[in-house]
Amino acid sequence: MSNVYMNRELSWLKFNERVLEEAENPEVPLCERMTFVSIYQSNLDEFFRVRVGSLQDQMLISTEIRENKTKMTSAEQIRAIIKEVKKLNQRKDKAYEKLMKKIEEYGITLINHASAKSEEKKFLEKYFMKEIMPLSSPTIVGKRQPFPFLKNGEIYAVVVLETRNKKERIGIIPCSNNMLTRMVELPGGKGRYMLIEDLILHYIGKVFKGYKVKGKSLLKVVRNADIDADAAYDEDLDYREFMEDLMKQRKKLSPVRIDLSREMDETVVDALCRYLDVTPDRVFRSEAPLDVSFVFQLQDLLRRNTELFYEKRVPQKSPEFKDGQSILQQITEEDKLLSYPYDSIRPFLKMLTEAAEDDSVISIKMTLYRLAKQSKVIEALCEAAENGKEVVVLVELRARFDEENNIRWSRMLEEAGCQIIYGLEHYKVHSKLCLITRRGENGIQYITQIGTGNYNEKTARLYTDLSLMTANEQIGMDATRVFQALAKGEVVEDMEHLLVAPKCLQSKVIEKIEEQIQKQKNGETAYIGLKMNSLTDKRIIDKLIDASKAGVKIDMIVRGICCLIPGVEGETENIHVISVVGRFLEHSRIYIFGNGEEAQYYIGSADFMTRNTVKRVEVAAPVYSERLKKRLQDLFDLMLSDNKKARKEDAKGTYSVVECKGQPINSQELLYQEAYAKAAVNSSNQLEAAVQQTENKVIE
Repeated sequence: MSNVYMNRELSWLKFNERVLEEAENPEVPLCERMTFVSIYQSNLDEFFRVRVGSLQDQMLISTEIRENKTKMTSAEQIRAIIKEVKKLNQRKDKAYEKLMKKIEEYGITLINHASAKSEEKKFLEKYFMKEIMPLSSPTIVGKRQPFPFLKNGEIYAVVVLETRNKKERIGIIPCSNNMLTRMVELPGGKGRYMLIEDLILHYIGKVFKGYKVKGKSLLKVVRNADIDADAAYDEDLDYREFMEDLMKQRKKLSPVRIDLSREMDETVVDALCRYLDVTPDRVFRSEAPLDVSFVFQLQDLLRRNTELFYEKRVPQKSPEFKDGQSILQQITEEDKLLSYPYDSIRPFLKMLTEAAEDDSVISIKMTLYRLAKQSKVIEALCEAAENGKEVVVLVELRARFDEENNIRWSRMLEEAGCQIIYGLEHYKVHSKLCLITRRGENGIQYITQIGTGNYNEKTARLYTDLSLMTANEQIGMDATRVFQALAKGEVVEDMEHLLVAPKCLQSKVIEKIEEQIQKQKNGETAYIGLKMNSLTDKRIIDKLIDASKAGVKIDMIVRGICCLIPGVEGETENIHVISVVGRFLEHSRIYIFGNGEEAQYYIGSADFMTRNTVKRVEVAAPVYSERLKKRLQDLFDLMLSDNKKARKEDAKGTYSVVECKGQPINSQELLYQEAYAKAAVNSSNQLEAAVQQTENKVIE
């Protein structure tokens, strides 16, 4: 059975390779290809911080810990990661070089000192002496000056200095300074620029006068970010203050990788490794800049060249909702589904605002994981609390890299009078659940929203997500039980309609897979369709293998990690896996069990990863509306037919671009075209209705 499993970390690297392929793809507009280079790099940095950091910590506990699918030890995984990353980084460097040459055709050039003209060199030296040198903070490592703390992700110029006594010293200058622009524009208005770190590195000898420069390089340190909040927490401490202190501690965690821009003497590299407590195999050499986030500045310079960018797309007004009518009332009449980024998030925001102002609304309860920097969601919740509504908000302070943002929001909500819950002990709350309770004509009425993505206006324009809004009483009662459990610091044991991790999502999914197995054995048509970000849960994987062996057809759209290898004869030959990596980040989760009239559809926040199914609070909701079921099926089928941005995984775990036979299908682009067309028809229909209404009034 080992031939059907893929290591989680290596599978993730295959995903980042697919991101890199978009940077290499000549069909992608030039500036967008630069974005994919940046995404590849930032993805990789976070991967080292979180995943390699975690493996590194595991090695300290035991060298014999093995992951449960491929049985690799932590050390074996790190060695395999390093080998693969070095190959991928070479491709990244080549892609970057090719892209920058193409950008030169549009009048923008990044130079180094060697390619600068004589008058430019004079300018650069003067600029360095006047603008940079006075702000520099040099350090020479010695007996009286310890090796400085190097911040995560920031660039430093490192130089090997020789004293008059022929002794060697290491000198370091930070290149990141808020007072300095990253791209230094050369005079003449000819679109020629130099990166600030390259300028510092060239003239670094002027800072360390009296020494001979024997070698130099730019350096970036990537630090571990894997820190266990639950293990470190003391119940006597204020949880919010504790998390603030923990964020400070994270900044000081041990390095997991060193990036260098130049080859340096082995003895110097060894010395840097000793100072930073990193093994030499964690040192990576990069031809491309150590931080390519400046590409967004380049894009701003090229904005007039519209052919270098994707065609502008704006989320459209959803035909699900009619203008001038109560959002809450429309949901009461019929279940609604929004599909981001094609549909605008505004109806959901209007729903919150309306609930905040509606006298019949008793309470609003939400789980918050990641929010926008400027959040309309927070504004609506604060307004509701100030209007006397009961507002209960679970703010997950352990949302990695968003902790500080969430701490800030929690304070604002608390000051407005909201009741705040700071997550659960041992379980992150990752669910996207909102429950509005109001007094209706026939008693208590529930409006429940369950989503696949965060309540974040920014990512709703960039990520594909789904948002179900329903007045179904049974779903509302299930949601009430979830919030009651959260308020008590507990998790629900079982649910009638919702699938809720950590206690009753994994088991229910396995039950539903088993139902399809039994149907297949009984000669009935069986089917499973799954869309998610990642698949690592071994219990679910093994059940899917059982289903494949029984003859159940299984289609999976897995954007990132997939630890199940499809198409293996006798094991997974009935499983078909594709990954779609395109303009928008695929983030929605859809679970389909069965086909035809008996098919069951769910959307939710959970990937089929162990961390989601048994270590987090996640919520998936059934879709009962036949109209919305069809919409989900159409969406799923369209993505399966994608032959432009989809990669198919084969029986060896290799991904290759789906062969385009017949009409090209870019599912994301087609969905946006559809959203524009529907919005136009809807607008026309509403205008027609308004005209008719006016005419009727005139006649009267």
